[in-house]
Amino acid sequence: MAMNLSSRRKGKRSRRAAMAEINVTPLVDVMLVLLIIFMVTVTLPAVGVPIELPESRAAPVEEKPDQITISIDAGGIIYVENEAVAAGRFPEALEALDRGEEQPLIVLRGDRSLDYGRVMQVMGELGRAGFTSISLVTDGSVSAP
Repeated sequence: MAMNLSSRRKGKRSRRAAMAEINVTPLVDVMLVLLIIFMVTVTLPAVGVPIELPESRAAPVEEKPDQITISIDAGGIIYVENEAVAAGRFPEALEALDRGEEQPLIVLRGDRSLDYGRVMQVMGELGRAGFTSISLVTDGSVSAP
């Protein structure tokens, strides 16, 4: 006794046509969400220390992967990357930095309300430690001083 399991009916052939279209709407939705997330995260500052930067019309400097960011907040506290340095321990923190084969670029971020002397103390200590390539970070400005 043989069973016929095919879906044929007597005299008629029923075939399903292959579906030749792809719904791209969900793909476009996902790509737009990813684009928005990427745009928001790229514009976030690289360092999390909240600082109100001074304004300047200087040309922007490219970020380098081996740069070291040093920040000074409004209270005069020094941060190496995102870690606060205890008072009087800045020279030791500089000695502990990995310098690699090539001298790294130092990016100095100072709050606009700081005394100029405090920023110069930090820059002097950087020079004393042998860091000669220092960039100062500012916000963009439209008006000339």
